[in-house]
Amino acid sequence: MSGDTNTIDGTAREIREPAPGKTTKKIPARSWVVAAIAGPLALGAAGLSLAQGNAVQPTPVDPVAIQALAPSSATAIKGEVAEIFGNKFVVQDPTGRALVETGPAGESGKLVSKGEAVTVQGRFETGFLHASVLTHGDGRKVVIGPAGGPPTGSLDWAKDKLGLGPTPDVPALTAAVQAAGYSDVRVTGRGPRHLEVAAKDRDGREHQLHVGFDGQVRERPVPGARL
Repeated sequence: MSGDTNTIDGTAREIREPAPGKTTKKIPARSWVVAAIAGPLALGAAGLSLAQGNAVQPTPVDPVAIQALAPSSATAIKGEVAEIFGNKFVVQDPTGRALVETGPAGESGKLVSKGEAVTVQGRFETGFLHASVLTHGDGRKVVIGPAGGPPTGSLDWAKDKLGLGPTPDVPALTAAVQAAGYSDVRVTGRGPRHLEVAAKDRDGREHQLHVGFDGQVRERPVPGARL
């Protein structure tokens, strides 16, 4: 038990009928379903796993020279932390400097230390590398931001928490992307019933793909990429 001291005293209380002219708000049946599934999770009921078993980790990618950074939803750099500005820091390698943005995870300014060696993987657009995975020089790895999946509090989210949601077959979906004519396939995240994927076409151009769990592949625009 937690430190919560609230108890139900068992005292009977009169339940009054709604006053004339007043209406009660009907709760949609879908909301009852979500509450029924998510309720035990919130209470920490015994026997329920809270692990995100259906979470998808980003595909590791090899670092590129900072000078060679181009718009991509899955790229990486390796270098030394030169400056720290709140939730942003500058990584420097022999070819140049890149500004890394870490969102709420780095607001303390203590996610990295000045002068340490790091590898940062994430989405590069509009001059920023938006970090998703940070690897320290000693090998410690930090996943930055949400693991991906259905929106928190939704029915799909509740099913995922209970292990009842769909489990993506990443190798099969990767093969579907390759069969559609793409290569260098990198998973960047997942939605309720799809994977977010970065890949290259036959001409080596970067694409951002929406890959349904049913194997359907469709393109999404890559922010900052030249058409």
